[in-house]
Amino acid sequence: QVQLLESGGGLVQAGGSLRLSCTASGRTFGSYTMGWFRQAPGKEREFVAAISWSIGSTYYADSVKGRFTISRDNAKNTVYLQMNSLKPEDTAVYYCARRRGRFGSWPKAPDSSHEYDYWGQGTQVTVSS
Repeated sequence: QVQLLESGGGLVQAGGSLRLSCTASGRTFGSYTMGWFRQAPGKEREFVAAISWSIGSTYYADSVKGRFTISRDNAKNTVYLQMNSLKPEDTAVYYCARRRGRFGSWPKAPDSSHEYDYWGQGTQVTVSS
């Protein structure tokens, strides 16, 4: 059983920055694509970013492209989400997730929540205007 634990959320003013971390249990972290999703009150969960297991290929939602950066440190079993130029509409609970399929490829954009099988409990990000 894989456990994912997010941290780093909080309250920040618009234009500010936060860095989220997600640490995974287990020994195979480096073999899986990892993703970040978010869910705002009254809205469906939406994809934010993903990073591949191999050469660190990344994919972003259009809404965060150029402002957010996903990265990973396989030696620490940790994936990060650096969030800059935050906007009030970025307010949400942020979840990290592990995509199904060890050493999986990306035949299409890895942005569907159905492709992910393990999820963290979430961390709240609130951006004030």
